[in-house]
Amino acid sequence: MEFIQRIFKKEKLDAYLDNDKTLKRTLTVKDLLGLGIGAVIGTGIFILPGTVAATTAGPAIVISFFLAAIVCALVAMAYGEVSSTLPVAGSAYSYGNVIFGEVVGWIVGWALILEYFLAVAAVSTGWSAYFNSLIAPVIKLPTAITGPFDPAHGTYINVVAILIILVISFTLRKGMNTSQKTENLLVILKLAIIVFFIVIGFFFIKSANYHPFIPERVNGAFGFRGILTGAAMVFFAFLGFDVLSGSAAEVKNPRKTLPMGIILTLIIAAVLYALVAFVLTGMVNYQALNVADPVAFALQKVGQNSIAVVISIGALIGMYTMMYAMLYASSRLIYAIGRDHLIPGDLGKINKHGVPGKALLVATVVISIFGGLIPLDKLTDLVSVGTLLAFTVVSLGILPLRKRKDIDHDGFKMPGYPVLPIISALFSVGLMTQLHQETLIFAAIWFGLGLLIYVFYGVRHSKLNRQK
Repeated sequence: MEFIQRIFKKEKLDAYLDNDKTLKRTLTVKDLLGLGIGAVIGTGIFILPGTVAATTAGPAIVISFFLAAIVCALVAMAYGEVSSTLPVAGSAYSYGNVIFGEVVGWIVGWALILEYFLAVAAVSTGWSAYFNSLIAPVIKLPTAITGPFDPAHGTYINVVAILIILVISFTLRKGMNTSQKTENLLVILKLAIIVFFIVIGFFFIKSANYHPFIPERVNGAFGFRGILTGAAMVFFAFLGFDVLSGSAAEVKNPRKTLPMGIILTLIIAAVLYALVAFVLTGMVNYQALNVADPVAFALQKVGQNSIAVVISIGALIGMYTMMYAMLYASSRLIYAIGRDHLIPGDLGKINKHGVPGKALLVATVVISIFGGLIPLDKLTDLVSVGTLLAFTVVSLGILPLRKRKDIDHDGFKMPGYPVLPIISALFSVGLMTQLHQETLIFAAIWFGLGLLIYVFYGVRHSKLNRQK
């Protein structure tokens, strides 16, 4: 009984606020939009519409994106309330500690590690594919260094994927005030290129490519169930909410700016995703889109090679901004867990630039290994597991949070309480069940490993459980 009480002990909000005061509050609404759109509109818009359409949903990928956006609208409101009420670093990890207890926070944090690390790694491989395609007319890199470890196909390491991660990490070490200005500029340029693709691509749509709009179910894919599976898979495209909530300790006036940044990010992303998916599957038959760079591929197919170069540059910018945002979130998550002494290495320290330098280094090394050695198709589904679990916990967290008398509730409130938070959680769990069986099995192994680390290390070293 004493052990159960220890692992469900709740952290006090004031303790986190005190610990996080060394982080500099420099981010505005404009910065949050740059961070959020930078994270959300990246791989999701340049890769997933093609690969998910080809393998899972067909042209009905448009519906998959809308379903994912509807669920995310509910989750976005939940994040808006929780993040404005608990403006601390660590996103859903810290929320779990304050609302449910340390063991729940740890499980969510362990899920977020999976989400953030694999997200950046997967995007880095996509960035590498676009970059190699762009420079191919001038420089052709040796096959051995252009892909993950796969000796059967002649590849051993993805050097470009590793290098771009290192470049972003170096930028982040200089502090948010400087690096975020560059991020905002790149986001504006990326949005302009996306709109350019939508306008140009619209003139090359062939209605025949939309038939059948919902392909007949075959080999465990397509059909109406394929639309649901596609919705679960494209949650990979909506990861910016975690990034924004994780920045709460560095945001000016978080009670107002965080909900606004989260909701505006969702609206912009949902519209652009649907338009790109519609145009892409109209330009080229969905069966041909299972490639690493589907947007550039579609333009090449319709003879627009020069525009394909521009789109490839836009894709590189988009994926760069996503990696920047997700690597930023990764370092803040590692910092938050290290702050609570649940992992070794003194990772809860802030350097002279106001950045958790050690946490950023750990995140960079691990992500570089994943991005350089693991195939893309083994990564994206696993990211959705961490996302959906965090969404579920945050949504359910609204229920006990509203009843807490020791926490100020003057910020944004999710409407439809308590019905909508419950519906949001149920949708998230339902989409999780639609993921592939091997994904769920690996996730179970991952969480089992996480619990072992917590039981044999975290509980004994926990800062919270050492307090009297």
